[in-house]
Amino acid sequence: MKKICLVARQNIYKDSTHLHDDNGLRALNGIKYGKVHEIEDNEDPLNIWHSLRLEFKKENPTFHADRYFIRFEDGHEIECSDRMTMHTPNLADENFKKLAALFPNAVTETVNENGEVVRAIDKDVLMQEINTRVVDGREECYQFTWPDKKKAMLAANAPISATLRPIKADSVGKDGTPGGWDSENLYIEGDNLDVLKLLRETYLGKVKMIYIDPPYNTGNDFVYEDDFAEDTDSYMGRSGQYDEQGNQLVQNTDSNGRFHTDWLNMIYPRLRVAKDLLTDDGAIFISIDDNEDENLRKCCDEVFGEQNFVAQLIWERAYAPKNDARFISNSHDYVLMYARDINNFTIGRLPRTEEANARYQNPDNDPRGVWKPSDLSVKTYNAACDYPITAPSGRVIEPPAGRCWSLSKNAFLERLHDNRIYFGADGNSVPCMKRFLTELKYDGMAPTSIMFYKDVGHSQEGAKEVTTLMDAGVFDGPKPVRLLIRLLTLANLNDDSIVLDFFSGSATTAHALMQFNAEKGKHCKFITVQVPEETDKSGTAYKAGYRNICEIGKERIRRAAKKIREDAGLALSKDFDGGFRCLRLDSSNMQDVYYTPDATQQDLLAFTTDNIKPDRTPEDLLFQVMLELGVLPSSTIAETEIGGKKVFDVADGFLLACFDKGVTTETVTAIAKKQPYYAVFRDASMADDSTATNFDQIFETYSPSTVRKAL
Repeated sequence: MKKICLVARQNIYKDSTHLHDDNGLRALNGIKYGKVHEIEDNEDPLNIWHSLRLEFKKENPTFHADRYFIRFEDGHEIECSDRMTMHTPNLADENFKKLAALFPNAVTETVNENGEVVRAIDKDVLMQEINTRVVDGREECYQFTWPDKKKAMLAANAPISATLRPIKADSVGKDGTPGGWDSENLYIEGDNLDVLKLLRETYLGKVKMIYIDPPYNTGNDFVYEDDFAEDTDSYMGRSGQYDEQGNQLVQNTDSNGRFHTDWLNMIYPRLRVAKDLLTDDGAIFISIDDNEDENLRKCCDEVFGEQNFVAQLIWERAYAPKNDARFISNSHDYVLMYARDINNFTIGRLPRTEEANARYQNPDNDPRGVWKPSDLSVKTYNAACDYPITAPSGRVIEPPAGRCWSLSKNAFLERLHDNRIYFGADGNSVPCMKRFLTELKYDGMAPTSIMFYKDVGHSQEGAKEVTTLMDAGVFDGPKPVRLLIRLLTLANLNDDSIVLDFFSGSATTAHALMQFNAEKGKHCKFITVQVPEETDKSGTAYKAGYRNICEIGKERIRRAAKKIREDAGLALSKDFDGGFRCLRLDSSNMQDVYYTPDATQQDLLAFTTDNIKPDRTPEDLLFQVMLELGVLPSSTIAETEIGGKKVFDVADGFLLACFDKGVTTETVTAIAKKQPYYAVFRDASMADDSTATNFDQIFETYSPSTVRKAL
């Protein structure tokens, strides 16, 4: 058992600025303690803090607390809060906590360059604990690095305050209804690094396959310009274009002195965050060419682990050689393939072809069916397997020079008795083993490292698919659908797997997955992410009415789904999902001042002023709440009315949220009686003091286990 008590603190405000004074947290007249309670050693005190707060308020009705903490016997405290953070977690903080949990004696404090006391890890203690050598400073070691790599790592870990806003007008229902909202597929517009961070907590370990086709860095590609690469003046001065979130897209020319550096700074943090989304048996596939293949391979070795490398697939992309090539006509690209954990990953095998099956015959009419011959000799010599074999014709046959038979004499006689040895039609040939098609160890065929265009399509096929579907060549260099279907097969998807593409482009991945689902009867879901890069005003896409790449991708999905339905007809599953929910990256829904550390009050529903930006809708608030609480953005959402207030019912009662003002006791009670896992309200939303005062008591009465949150 362990003893705990609730600590309530008041912040002290400076008269001139009305800002919190952190020193006030330690003022004796601003602290009150609740009763001491005993709980089990394995019990999480945060699960009971609502009841502790209710008890404290009853005993101290006139004390207004700004913050609550739970104190343990050893004096350390943890803060309790109903307030939602409304920003992604700081991964560096999480990594520190993991390290501190493993080696608490290595945790220390030091003073930073600003004279502030900060947490730290004692390197010497850590070295003693892990009992291995730690490379320090400029000591030589094998490593892959580039300018700004440390900043790229920080970019992957840094938290952001952003959200995804639903765009119903651009969405499509499962059955193709414009504006429909029942699809489980997601199309997300915005910078993919920020989007990946927003998805990380919700989709942690849930994505079976990632496919990306990033810029190849050919000298003409636009790459994402993350803000750590340059100072503000030079950043704003560079030519380029911006997406709707203000992220600059810059042309990475080969004359740029940071040619490889800029590309690595772009790809590295995105891979770092994306890794966390993969399932333990998941895999990532990355298209690339010779320009950055070497660097990408090293990046992936570092991020995913060299031991999780599966293959560097070669795709024959060119239909015909280029006779005007200066040296070599390059006919291929690569697809790098890494598993999240090679020990858990199982490769998807390819369907058997007529050509492969034609190698199996049955010349002796064996009742077990067709078979193909297998060499009975091996190179590795074993004296026990070196013996003469007498054929039915009487011919004595020895193993080839320097080789022996693959079977011992007894094993050979067993196979011979079972009619698994064949000596040819005349009984005079060198013996071979019969391998039956029905006895193959695996279903399907092992994939090969070379993907020929006759099997998976070529670049011209991909371009023709887009041109035919969209009535114009609106996108340069799309991958063929057959190539993506091959990769989907290798990923060994389950019936309801999630596939992510965060360089969506023309949405080939979404198109291919819908086709794959229709052919295989699966219900896999896609998440596609694309920055709204503007189309060239002189180009075909702009003239066809598409102002950015996202418009091309969304329209392609609409048209592809329609064509799949038309081609499949009645054979198509009734559950086929040919739609998507459209979400758009934007700044947080919350006023910034309410989410700075010095200005945050932690007491539920304590605010008396509005903390939400005026242009945001209840639906906007709902999706930011879902992301923070780990509720899938593809979950079912129903709108109901309780006590005259709009209530969102997410995932069949898992989350109930009400963002209306003037919420009455009737509404709070009705929500509590439904016993949701999460109940979320807006700050200052209670109709009167009585409702606010009785809020905790209502939930303690009807649903004490409900997690209550405020924003």
